[in-house]
Amino acid sequence: MIMKYDYLIVGAGFFGSICAFELRKKGFKVLVVDRRLHIGGNCYTENRDNINIHIYGPHIFHTSNEEVWHWINQFTKFNSFTLRPVANFKGEIYSLPFNMWTFAKLWNVTLPEEAKKIIANQSKTILEEPKNLEEQAVKLVGLDVYNKLIKGYTEKQWRKPATELPKEIIKRLPVRFTYDNNYFNDRYQGIPIGGYTQIFSKLLDGIEVKLGIDYLANKTEFDELAEHVIYTGPIDAFFNYEFGELEYKTTRFEHLRLEVENYQGTAMMNFTDIDIPYTRVIEYKHFEIGDVPSQNLTWISREYPELFNRDKEPYYPVNDFVNNSKYKKYFDLSQLQTKVKFGGRLAEYKYYDMHQVIESSLNFVKQINHI
Repeated sequence: MIMKYDYLIVGAGFFGSICAFELRKKGFKVLVVDRRLHIGGNCYTENRDNINIHIYGPHIFHTSNEEVWHWINQFTKFNSFTLRPVANFKGEIYSLPFNMWTFAKLWNVTLPEEAKKIIANQSKTILEEPKNLEEQAVKLVGLDVYNKLIKGYTEKQWRKPATELPKEIIKRLPVRFTYDNNYFNDRYQGIPIGGYTQIFSKLLDGIEVKLGIDYLANKTEFDELAEHVIYTGPIDAFFNYEFGELEYKTTRFEHLRLEVENYQGTAMMNFTDIDIPYTRVIEYKHFEIGDVPSQNLTWISREYPELFNRDKEPYYPVNDFVNNSKYKKYFDLSQLQTKVKFGGRLAEYKYYDMHQVIESSLNFVKQINHI
């Protein structure tokens, strides 16, 4: 059989689409397949009533990597949105990420040293290196912040007690002793004007794309079409769950059109009370910063964490000891593959922000042996 393509790329999200774009620039013939009926992976956006809805949850682009920033700007222009979320605990509103506005509201303090003293007193029972998320959180911000703003939200989100979650999860959250509530520390931040899907349309322009394709169900047939395969799907599924299923956090999104001009006054509101079934509400109009007409309607999404199984979307890896050990076995198996290379969030069982997956995919293409 004569192979029709140099590369078959499984997955039309950021990793796969960037690989396709860069390989085509080098003159290779590429086929991209995806089991979904749209391109863009989890970054896919739909325009409804002139508002760009993030179908799989909010994506705020942020990076301090100038190479990545300049690279992505060839496909779109970004607005000046900065993420300043709020937390809602039983109707009380607190500033996020944890900063002096949070501490001032909670403890009626004004100075950083006052807040640090309270945290030190509330965390004095953590004498050794924290062993789990709960201990790490208490050490970082004290019992009051943990009980009101972390515990309920985290246990809803991960569907596990905080004492059973790895401490690394909470380390990703900023803690500041300044009155700065910009969530990210990165130099560049924003939302693409016109949404994310346009980026993928440009990345995949001129490249053959087949949607609604289950690659793993037709693996032999598709592998025969190309000399090389880049696989971005779940690594455990690729190997038919030989070492058992990897665990993910998954979410159900409820998208609602409301006939009100401004529903909650902010793009992102986290609900930290364990009794409220959703973790947060996103109001997309506030991402647009004045680019949207002030019509008397808005779109919101509620996010409901759910128990994961292989029929649901795998969003965030649960990188605890058990899962990471299982992934290592799959990784070792993947290194024995000669035709298939693995990359991206699911194939690497790794939490990636968008700028990180862009950097990773660009480096991935550079390292492909014969390029």
